[in-house]
Amino acid sequence: MGLHKLLLGSSFKYQKQYCRSEDKVDQPDEHMTEAEGRSVTLQCKYKTDSAQEDLFWYIQRANDFPKYILRRSKYGGDNGTEFQERFHSKLSSNSVPLTIQNLHVSDSAVYFCALRPTVRTLKSNHIQKHIGINMHMTVS
Repeated sequence: MGLHKLLLGSSFKYQKQYCRSEDKVDQPDEHMTEAEGRSVTLQCKYKTDSAQEDLFWYIQRANDFPKYILRRSKYGGDNGTEFQERFHSKLSSNSVPLTIQNLHVSDSAVYFCALRPTVRTLKSNHIQKHIGINMHMTVS
């Protein structure tokens, strides 16, 4: 195990205009450090009026597109193919923390936590409301 450290910081919050004021996500810790080979938990707290919330984690490495890590809902969830082993999350009534085990330098990235409640209207149309936050994490 090297002397590499992990740095986590909050970058921005995003909310589309048509979201209800009660729907939000928040990353309470602005910065976090951890050594390579250790584990880290990225916090994501949420609040929604939706009874069928879906919460997602994405990763965006340098010079790459965002990639799907996992989805969690009260009915279960799944992990993206390359994130089966070291990336874990369990949904609670107000949070969906992401735990990364055995940190690698390649885990340096921007991590997105997103809430996507879906509301059905009387015409059976779907209105998707996305609220997200991202965190920049580097291992150096």
